[in-house]
Amino acid sequence: MSLDHYYILGRSGLRVSRLSFGAMTFGTEWGWGSDKTAAQLLFDTYLDAGGNFIDTADVYTGGTSETWLGEFVAARQARDRVVLASKFTFNLGPGQNANGGGNGRKNILHAVDASLKRLNTDYLDLYYLHAWDMITPVEEVMRTLDDLVRAGKVRYIGFSDVPAWYAARAQTLAEWRGWEPLTALQLQYSLAERNLEHEFTRLATELGIGVTAWSPLASGLLSGKYRVDGAGTGRLEALKDSPNPAFRKFTERNWAIVAELERVANEAGQTMSAVALNWVANRPGVGSVIVGATRPDQLEANLKALDFTLPLELTARLDAVSAPEIPFPYYFFSNEMQGMMYGGANVGDKPAGYTAPVLVTGNGAGVD
Repeated sequence: MSLDHYYILGRSGLRVSRLSFGAMTFGTEWGWGSDKTAAQLLFDTYLDAGGNFIDTADVYTGGTSETWLGEFVAARQARDRVVLASKFTFNLGPGQNANGGGNGRKNILHAVDASLKRLNTDYLDLYYLHAWDMITPVEEVMRTLDDLVRAGKVRYIGFSDVPAWYAARAQTLAEWRGWEPLTALQLQYSLAERNLEHEFTRLATELGIGVTAWSPLASGLLSGKYRVDGAGTGRLEALKDSPNPAFRKFTERNWAIVAELERVANEAGQTMSAVALNWVANRPGVGSVIVGATRPDQLEANLKALDFTLPLELTARLDAVSAPEIPFPYYFFSNEMQGMMYGGANVGDKPAGYTAPVLVTGNGAGVD
């Protein structure tokens, strides 16, 4: 399936590629990533493959990612074609500035203008809250984002890395008060990180929000470049002692997943990366999967991840080896516990595909 077959994102009219391009690797300020020439090649490779959904954030490489993206989009005269997404929350300024970060109105209004300037555009297609700050009332966040939509600076809004209850309250408030609703939830999702399935999958499908999955290869762990014997170098090796749990992937459970993924990939005749991306892209509620790369050949390989259908028996093996522990209260929602509620009667459920995203062809001529 080529990238010019688009999904409707959430309950909106926004059409996006099922694989979006993540520009967090644009710039070398963080000690890894792509220089400007390589970044331009990656951007062109994605657009030439038919992709239209590009993800960045103000904090990525200290603003370099946004700045280069603005230049690349302008050089290709592609602003109307691309769906450009960015994020706010983190403090970029020097010194002590209590309102230079977080999700309060003051920072949001400052952050959006700074991002628009770096991106050399007068609007963002999708603007995310990057992370819950544990302080700002959700009413303040949603009213401010609604103001940005009404002002024409933002077309659609989303949340990233927030509790499910916070996103649910935000969407309910938007519906109740007539504010712009959430269109997307950007969350970490991979064979190595499936905890969003406890809450967010149902939240997204019930409330009309599309999940955009970040780190679908678990920061490269699922690409096969790292081995349990310590072979392999890259970002995970450099950041294995980081306080950020997103980079602490070298665990016994994850090595078991890597081993099974390699066996499945060999049987399917695909690369480990392609199989891992295919698995995420076909999970319930997922509208788009963010892929990144530092070399064009990596990106070209990853963009083929939707060109095949993984057999059900191979999918089941990946599901089994990566199944997350089910904590309280979620084990009450298992089939066994639900059966106790209905005395063993088969009460049925919605049929498969009942809430599936709408697929639109590249020319808009058909809807599946």
